[in-house]
Amino acid sequence: MVRTVLGDVEPSTLGAIDYHEHLFHRSPILPGEDLDDPAASEAEFAAFLRSGFDGIVDATPIGLGRRPGALATIAARTRGAIVAATGRHRDAHYAGGGRLDALDLAAVFERELTVGIAASDDEYGVTDAPAPALIDGRPVRAGLIKTGIDYWRISTTERAALEAAAAAHLVTGAPVMVHTERASAVPELLGLLEASGVAATRVAIAHADRNPDAGLHAEIAAAGAYLGYDGAARYRDHPESVLLDCLAAVVEAGHGDRVLLGGDVARRSSFAAYGGMPGLAYLGDRHLRRVRARLGDALTTTILVDNPAAYLAWSRA
Repeated sequence: MVRTVLGDVEPSTLGAIDYHEHLFHRSPILPGEDLDDPAASEAEFAAFLRSGFDGIVDATPIGLGRRPGALATIAARTRGAIVAATGRHRDAHYAGGGRLDALDLAAVFERELTVGIAASDDEYGVTDAPAPALIDGRPVRAGLIKTGIDYWRISTTERAALEAAAAAHLVTGAPVMVHTERASAVPELLGLLEASGVAATRVAIAHADRNPDAGLHAEIAAAGAYLGYDGAARYRDHPESVLLDCLAAVVEAGHGDRVLLGGDVARRSSFAAYGGMPGLAYLGDRHLRRVRARLGDALTTTILVDNPAAYLAWSRA
């Protein structure tokens, strides 16, 4: 099954999924870019669904402005699928450390996956078992574990979060997503997770395309991990055609079943509902047309439908 904010669903019913977005987000490294308005997030998500997608993974982990109750309400009102995250991001997002690191992270992650996501992250540090967010009297539960590492560096606390993610995965089978900086240190993080019992096939490498090296991507895919392509509309160093070229090369090398597509539009200035550009719908309205023209309908369906269904299904394979 896949665990969404409204309950468990069969993977085959998900449809086209954007594997990496944020409807709510707050971080000290993105001042002035908070996503904190439920009405705006709902409007943005509704426009995104109209662009041809059926749902998202909301990859905001603990302590970064999550609103699980609002996520569930938006999912119910729009009838779009939303998979929420538990987890701890890379150190940079927690100014001066955080109360979370004093907790038993494995237990926290497991609780949010099986019992419910904390209604308020502010309660962590006061108690290790905050009351869960509810929708129609039912707890809103996480369906994925999100962690992160820095550029060619895995700090002590980031390593602890990866090990906690592994422990929670072994109990639940929930998939793991790891934020990377330009796909650096991927073999190292996969080795760490494998040593803790997590198969690479249960891991998605976020931002793989920020280092558009098709050879590196083929190596990561050959190891079994999913490649997160989530940089559409966010390139500054090179044109978006470079991403399409890299994607095509990876698919031609036989790794189309290891690619996930997303937008990671985690900024107020990028949400149309806040008056920004290009909006969540850019992925479906504009970028996806170029992907489909390059790869064809069958491979595009593999990336949008089949791969997320396989990745998000809970399994301890």
